[in-house]
Amino acid sequence: HCADQAATYFGENMKAHRLFFPPLPHQNHLKVVVGFMGSTTLHDVAALINSVKLFDVGISLLLFWVCRCFVLNFTRRSPATWPILGMLPHLVINSHRLYDWLMEMLFFHGGGFWYVGTLFSPTRVFVTCNPQNVQYILRERFENFPKGEALHSRLHDLLGDGIFNVDHEEWREQRKAASLKFHSPRSRKFLEKTVTDLVQEKLLPVLQKAATKCLPIDMQGVLLRYTFDNVCITVFGVDPCSLSIDLPDVPFVKAFDKATELTMSRFVVPSFWWRFLRFLNVGKERELHEVLEVVFQFVNEVITSRRKELTLLRTSVEKDRNERADLLSCFLQTDNGTIPSWNDKFLRDITINFILAGRDTSAVALSWFFWLIIQNPQVEEKIVQEINTIIKRRQISQSVCNPDTEEKFTHEELQRMNYLHAALSEALRLYPSVPTDVKQAVKNDTLPDGTSVRAGEIVVYSLYSMGRMESIWGKDCLQFNPERWLKGGRFVSESQFRYAVFNGGPRLCLGKEMAYMQMKAAAAAILANFRVTLKPGHVVEPKLSLVLFMKYGMEVMLHPRKPT
Repeated sequence: HCADQAATYFGENMKAHRLFFPPLPHQNHLKVVVGFMGSTTLHDVAALINSVKLFDVGISLLLFWVCRCFVLNFTRRSPATWPILGMLPHLVINSHRLYDWLMEMLFFHGGGFWYVGTLFSPTRVFVTCNPQNVQYILRERFENFPKGEALHSRLHDLLGDGIFNVDHEEWREQRKAASLKFHSPRSRKFLEKTVTDLVQEKLLPVLQKAATKCLPIDMQGVLLRYTFDNVCITVFGVDPCSLSIDLPDVPFVKAFDKATELTMSRFVVPSFWWRFLRFLNVGKERELHEVLEVVFQFVNEVITSRRKELTLLRTSVEKDRNERADLLSCFLQTDNGTIPSWNDKFLRDITINFILAGRDTSAVALSWFFWLIIQNPQVEEKIVQEINTIIKRRQISQSVCNPDTEEKFTHEELQRMNYLHAALSEALRLYPSVPTDVKQAVKNDTLPDGTSVRAGEIVVYSLYSMGRMESIWGKDCLQFNPERWLKGGRFVSESQFRYAVFNGGPRLCLGKEMAYMQMKAAAAAILANFRVTLKPGHVVEPKLSLVLFMKYGMEVMLHPRKPT
């Protein structure tokens, strides 16, 4: 009754910024407890309220909410939701260690929690590391959890409507076409030759030069050049020569790097902000537009040139269509030699998609692999022993010792390097090239852990956290232990949903085996020739990006294993 009366008087007597509370009937019978002051009549309360402004009430409520957030944060160890700002303060405070913070929050919350954005970006995001949820999203309910508009819109200027930035029927058509071209015997043989030539003729000479002069070298930077040249030759049939002995600045490479960096910067600002800058053509969006012109000009020139070349080849007497086996040429010619009706926009988008996917991920994986074996010399020793054993077997079978080809490994020899394969997989478990992945629900759904997801809400699964969960990998989950992948000396793969670094379900990475071959060829050749140590004082830590780059690169010293 008291509450009803008070509400009536408050509603009828609110004037300007003050509250007038006249005496109530029978006030001697109505008591309220005010803090520690004990009992007082409503008349006294009215007098107190009459002297308080709405501004004061607002400030008090805000301070109360802030204190409540602090209490929840430190007693429940959970990301509290702040007024207006949501959970943004947590991201800002932990931006230097975001992946580890996500891992801690997921551990405290049993594998999943809701992230609430700001008042201006109210979309809720469910973050998970539960393998059952990942399997449900990637396979069981694949159609209901596409990449979504939030991801597509941010990447569209760079990736267009390429295979890694589209969903549903568009994705299915491109996936089918790329799979047929990518896994053909001719393409595999071409990739193997490309990797071998790059390692022998470019990668090793660059490293040998640094070792001879006893100079530090950025291993991550060199490996990025190696994978970039490899993927450009494989996709375009054109060598950008970024891995030349003097490590030159190549305009296309420089523009592509900058375009990738500026595109990723869209993920750390609200959507309306980068769209506004793009509309005005100012700031980072203007810079992105300029570097994309350089990238697109290069790609369009290659496409035009290749069309003319294949047209002449088709009408020539020889008709030797086996001369080119790069992905672009495969898309530009069918089995009977005719040129299909792919337009230049489609070819540009799909080739850029494969360059982005095939370049950064493998180079970053190799960089973290070398960093981990520097920290674990016993692992390096076992890898070197495996490499030496294969070299000795080759020498015995050939009855000839040729030092110049000792580190030139064939595809069959790379396949027999089980311990190296396990060490690379273990490095990817702890430092996945893509630390998180994003999906957006099309319809209302319920995940296996009981979480209800409404249409339009986003689900993020943290691969970085999955690789470090005791519930998934055991008590030694934080240790670098390649033996966990071996059984009887042979490599044994893990479930693609517990170990989703190559994606899973229908979107399982097309180039998984080729990526392993590329990484093993480089790692085996480097370790056969050099002992790698970190430059004293150099700091290695992850960079906040869609790809898990090392923030400051990886400056290393190279020590030859044999006299030069």
